[in-house]
Amino acid sequence: MTMRRFCLPLLCLLALAACSGGESPRAAEFVAPVPSESDFGDLRVRYNALPTLALSEAVAKQYGVERDPGTALVVIALRRIQDGEEIHTDGEVTLQAFDLSGARQRIALRSIDTGDYSDHIGIADISPRNTYRFEVAVDSSGRKETVQFQRNF
Repeated sequence: MTMRRFCLPLLCLLALAACSGGESPRAAEFVAPVPSESDFGDLRVRYNALPTLALSEAVAKQYGVERDPGTALVVIALRRIQDGEEIHTDGEVTLQAFDLSGARQRIALRSIDTGDYSDHIGIADISPRNTYRFEVAVDSSGRKETVQFQRNF
């Protein structure tokens, strides 16, 4: 029995040591950021979702958002591309999110002025170590488009 107690941990350690396959450690590789915009002809949809705790107090106040560990701010911006420049455009935007279990939440959006632009913002309920897939439906100038993006929290 004593020999078994000694051999089992030793075998586990040997198995773990073999996992590297003899490779030496490598430097970390750069992972490009995930795109946060989609173009549909001259319509550009920008999107992002970040934990509200990542917002400074001033930014949270500017957006009228309460900082909370269980929420994320979702920002959707509609822009029209004209002569290579982005200009504000209006449109209807609806948003829903799905977690890893497939549970759906509809996210109410409101419009907020950000200088020369008006963006759509909403608050999503999130849980730690979960991934969310966001589906954005846009109706702007008679064009209907859908954007999907994913964020890990």
